[in-house]
Amino acid sequence: MSLHLFIAFWAVSALFIITPGADWAYAISAGLRGRAIVPAIVGLLSGHLLATIVVAIGTGALIASMHSAMAALTVAGAGYLLWLGMGMLRNPSVPAVAADAEHSSGWQWALRGLCVSGLNPKVFLLFLALLPQFTDPQGSWPLPVQMAALGLLHIVSCSVVYLLVGYGSRAILQTRPNAARLVSRASGVLMIVIALILITEQLIRITY
Repeated sequence: MSLHLFIAFWAVSALFIITPGADWAYAISAGLRGRAIVPAIVGLLSGHLLATIVVAIGTGALIASMHSAMAALTVAGAGYLLWLGMGMLRNPSVPAVAADAEHSSGWQWALRGLCVSGLNPKVFLLFLALLPQFTDPQGSWPLPVQMAALGLLHIVSCSVVYLLVGYGSRAILQTRPNAARLVSRASGVLMIVIALILITEQLIRITY
């Protein structure tokens, strides 16, 4: 597999990574909880790894062609984002409080992160649309291996950006509880908006 394909894919995937979305909102929420940052991001990256595996082994195209399966995934992901977003609106994170009372374990943060990215059909469809375009059928590597390598490159880039988002949000908002509440609520609103968009897209498909 040629180096220029790796570079081209990295450039495209980086544009998606630096665009704020549900993953960013969750990383910020974890950042306001301090010790939850690493488990939360490991969970997010696990969802991306799952999407990579599904697409690389060829199951991705099959699932995408099954409209009922995609609809179920979309509704489940939207429902989970809606639930998380409403929770963040009701109980916005504040660093000073979170440092003293952390109610969720690392495993819980990791599991929620896995659900945020793993149940987000946009992540799955992104991999399904991008990975095959940057493979070389004539290359020495089998296509599944090429797609897996590209997916891992995307995951490494995600890890860098999400860690910066998580630790950056904590560093900036550590001594600003009011700003932290505002950012936490904004993250919750972002999750709710994304959920509503996913549900609306499904309703439009059903209507037409």
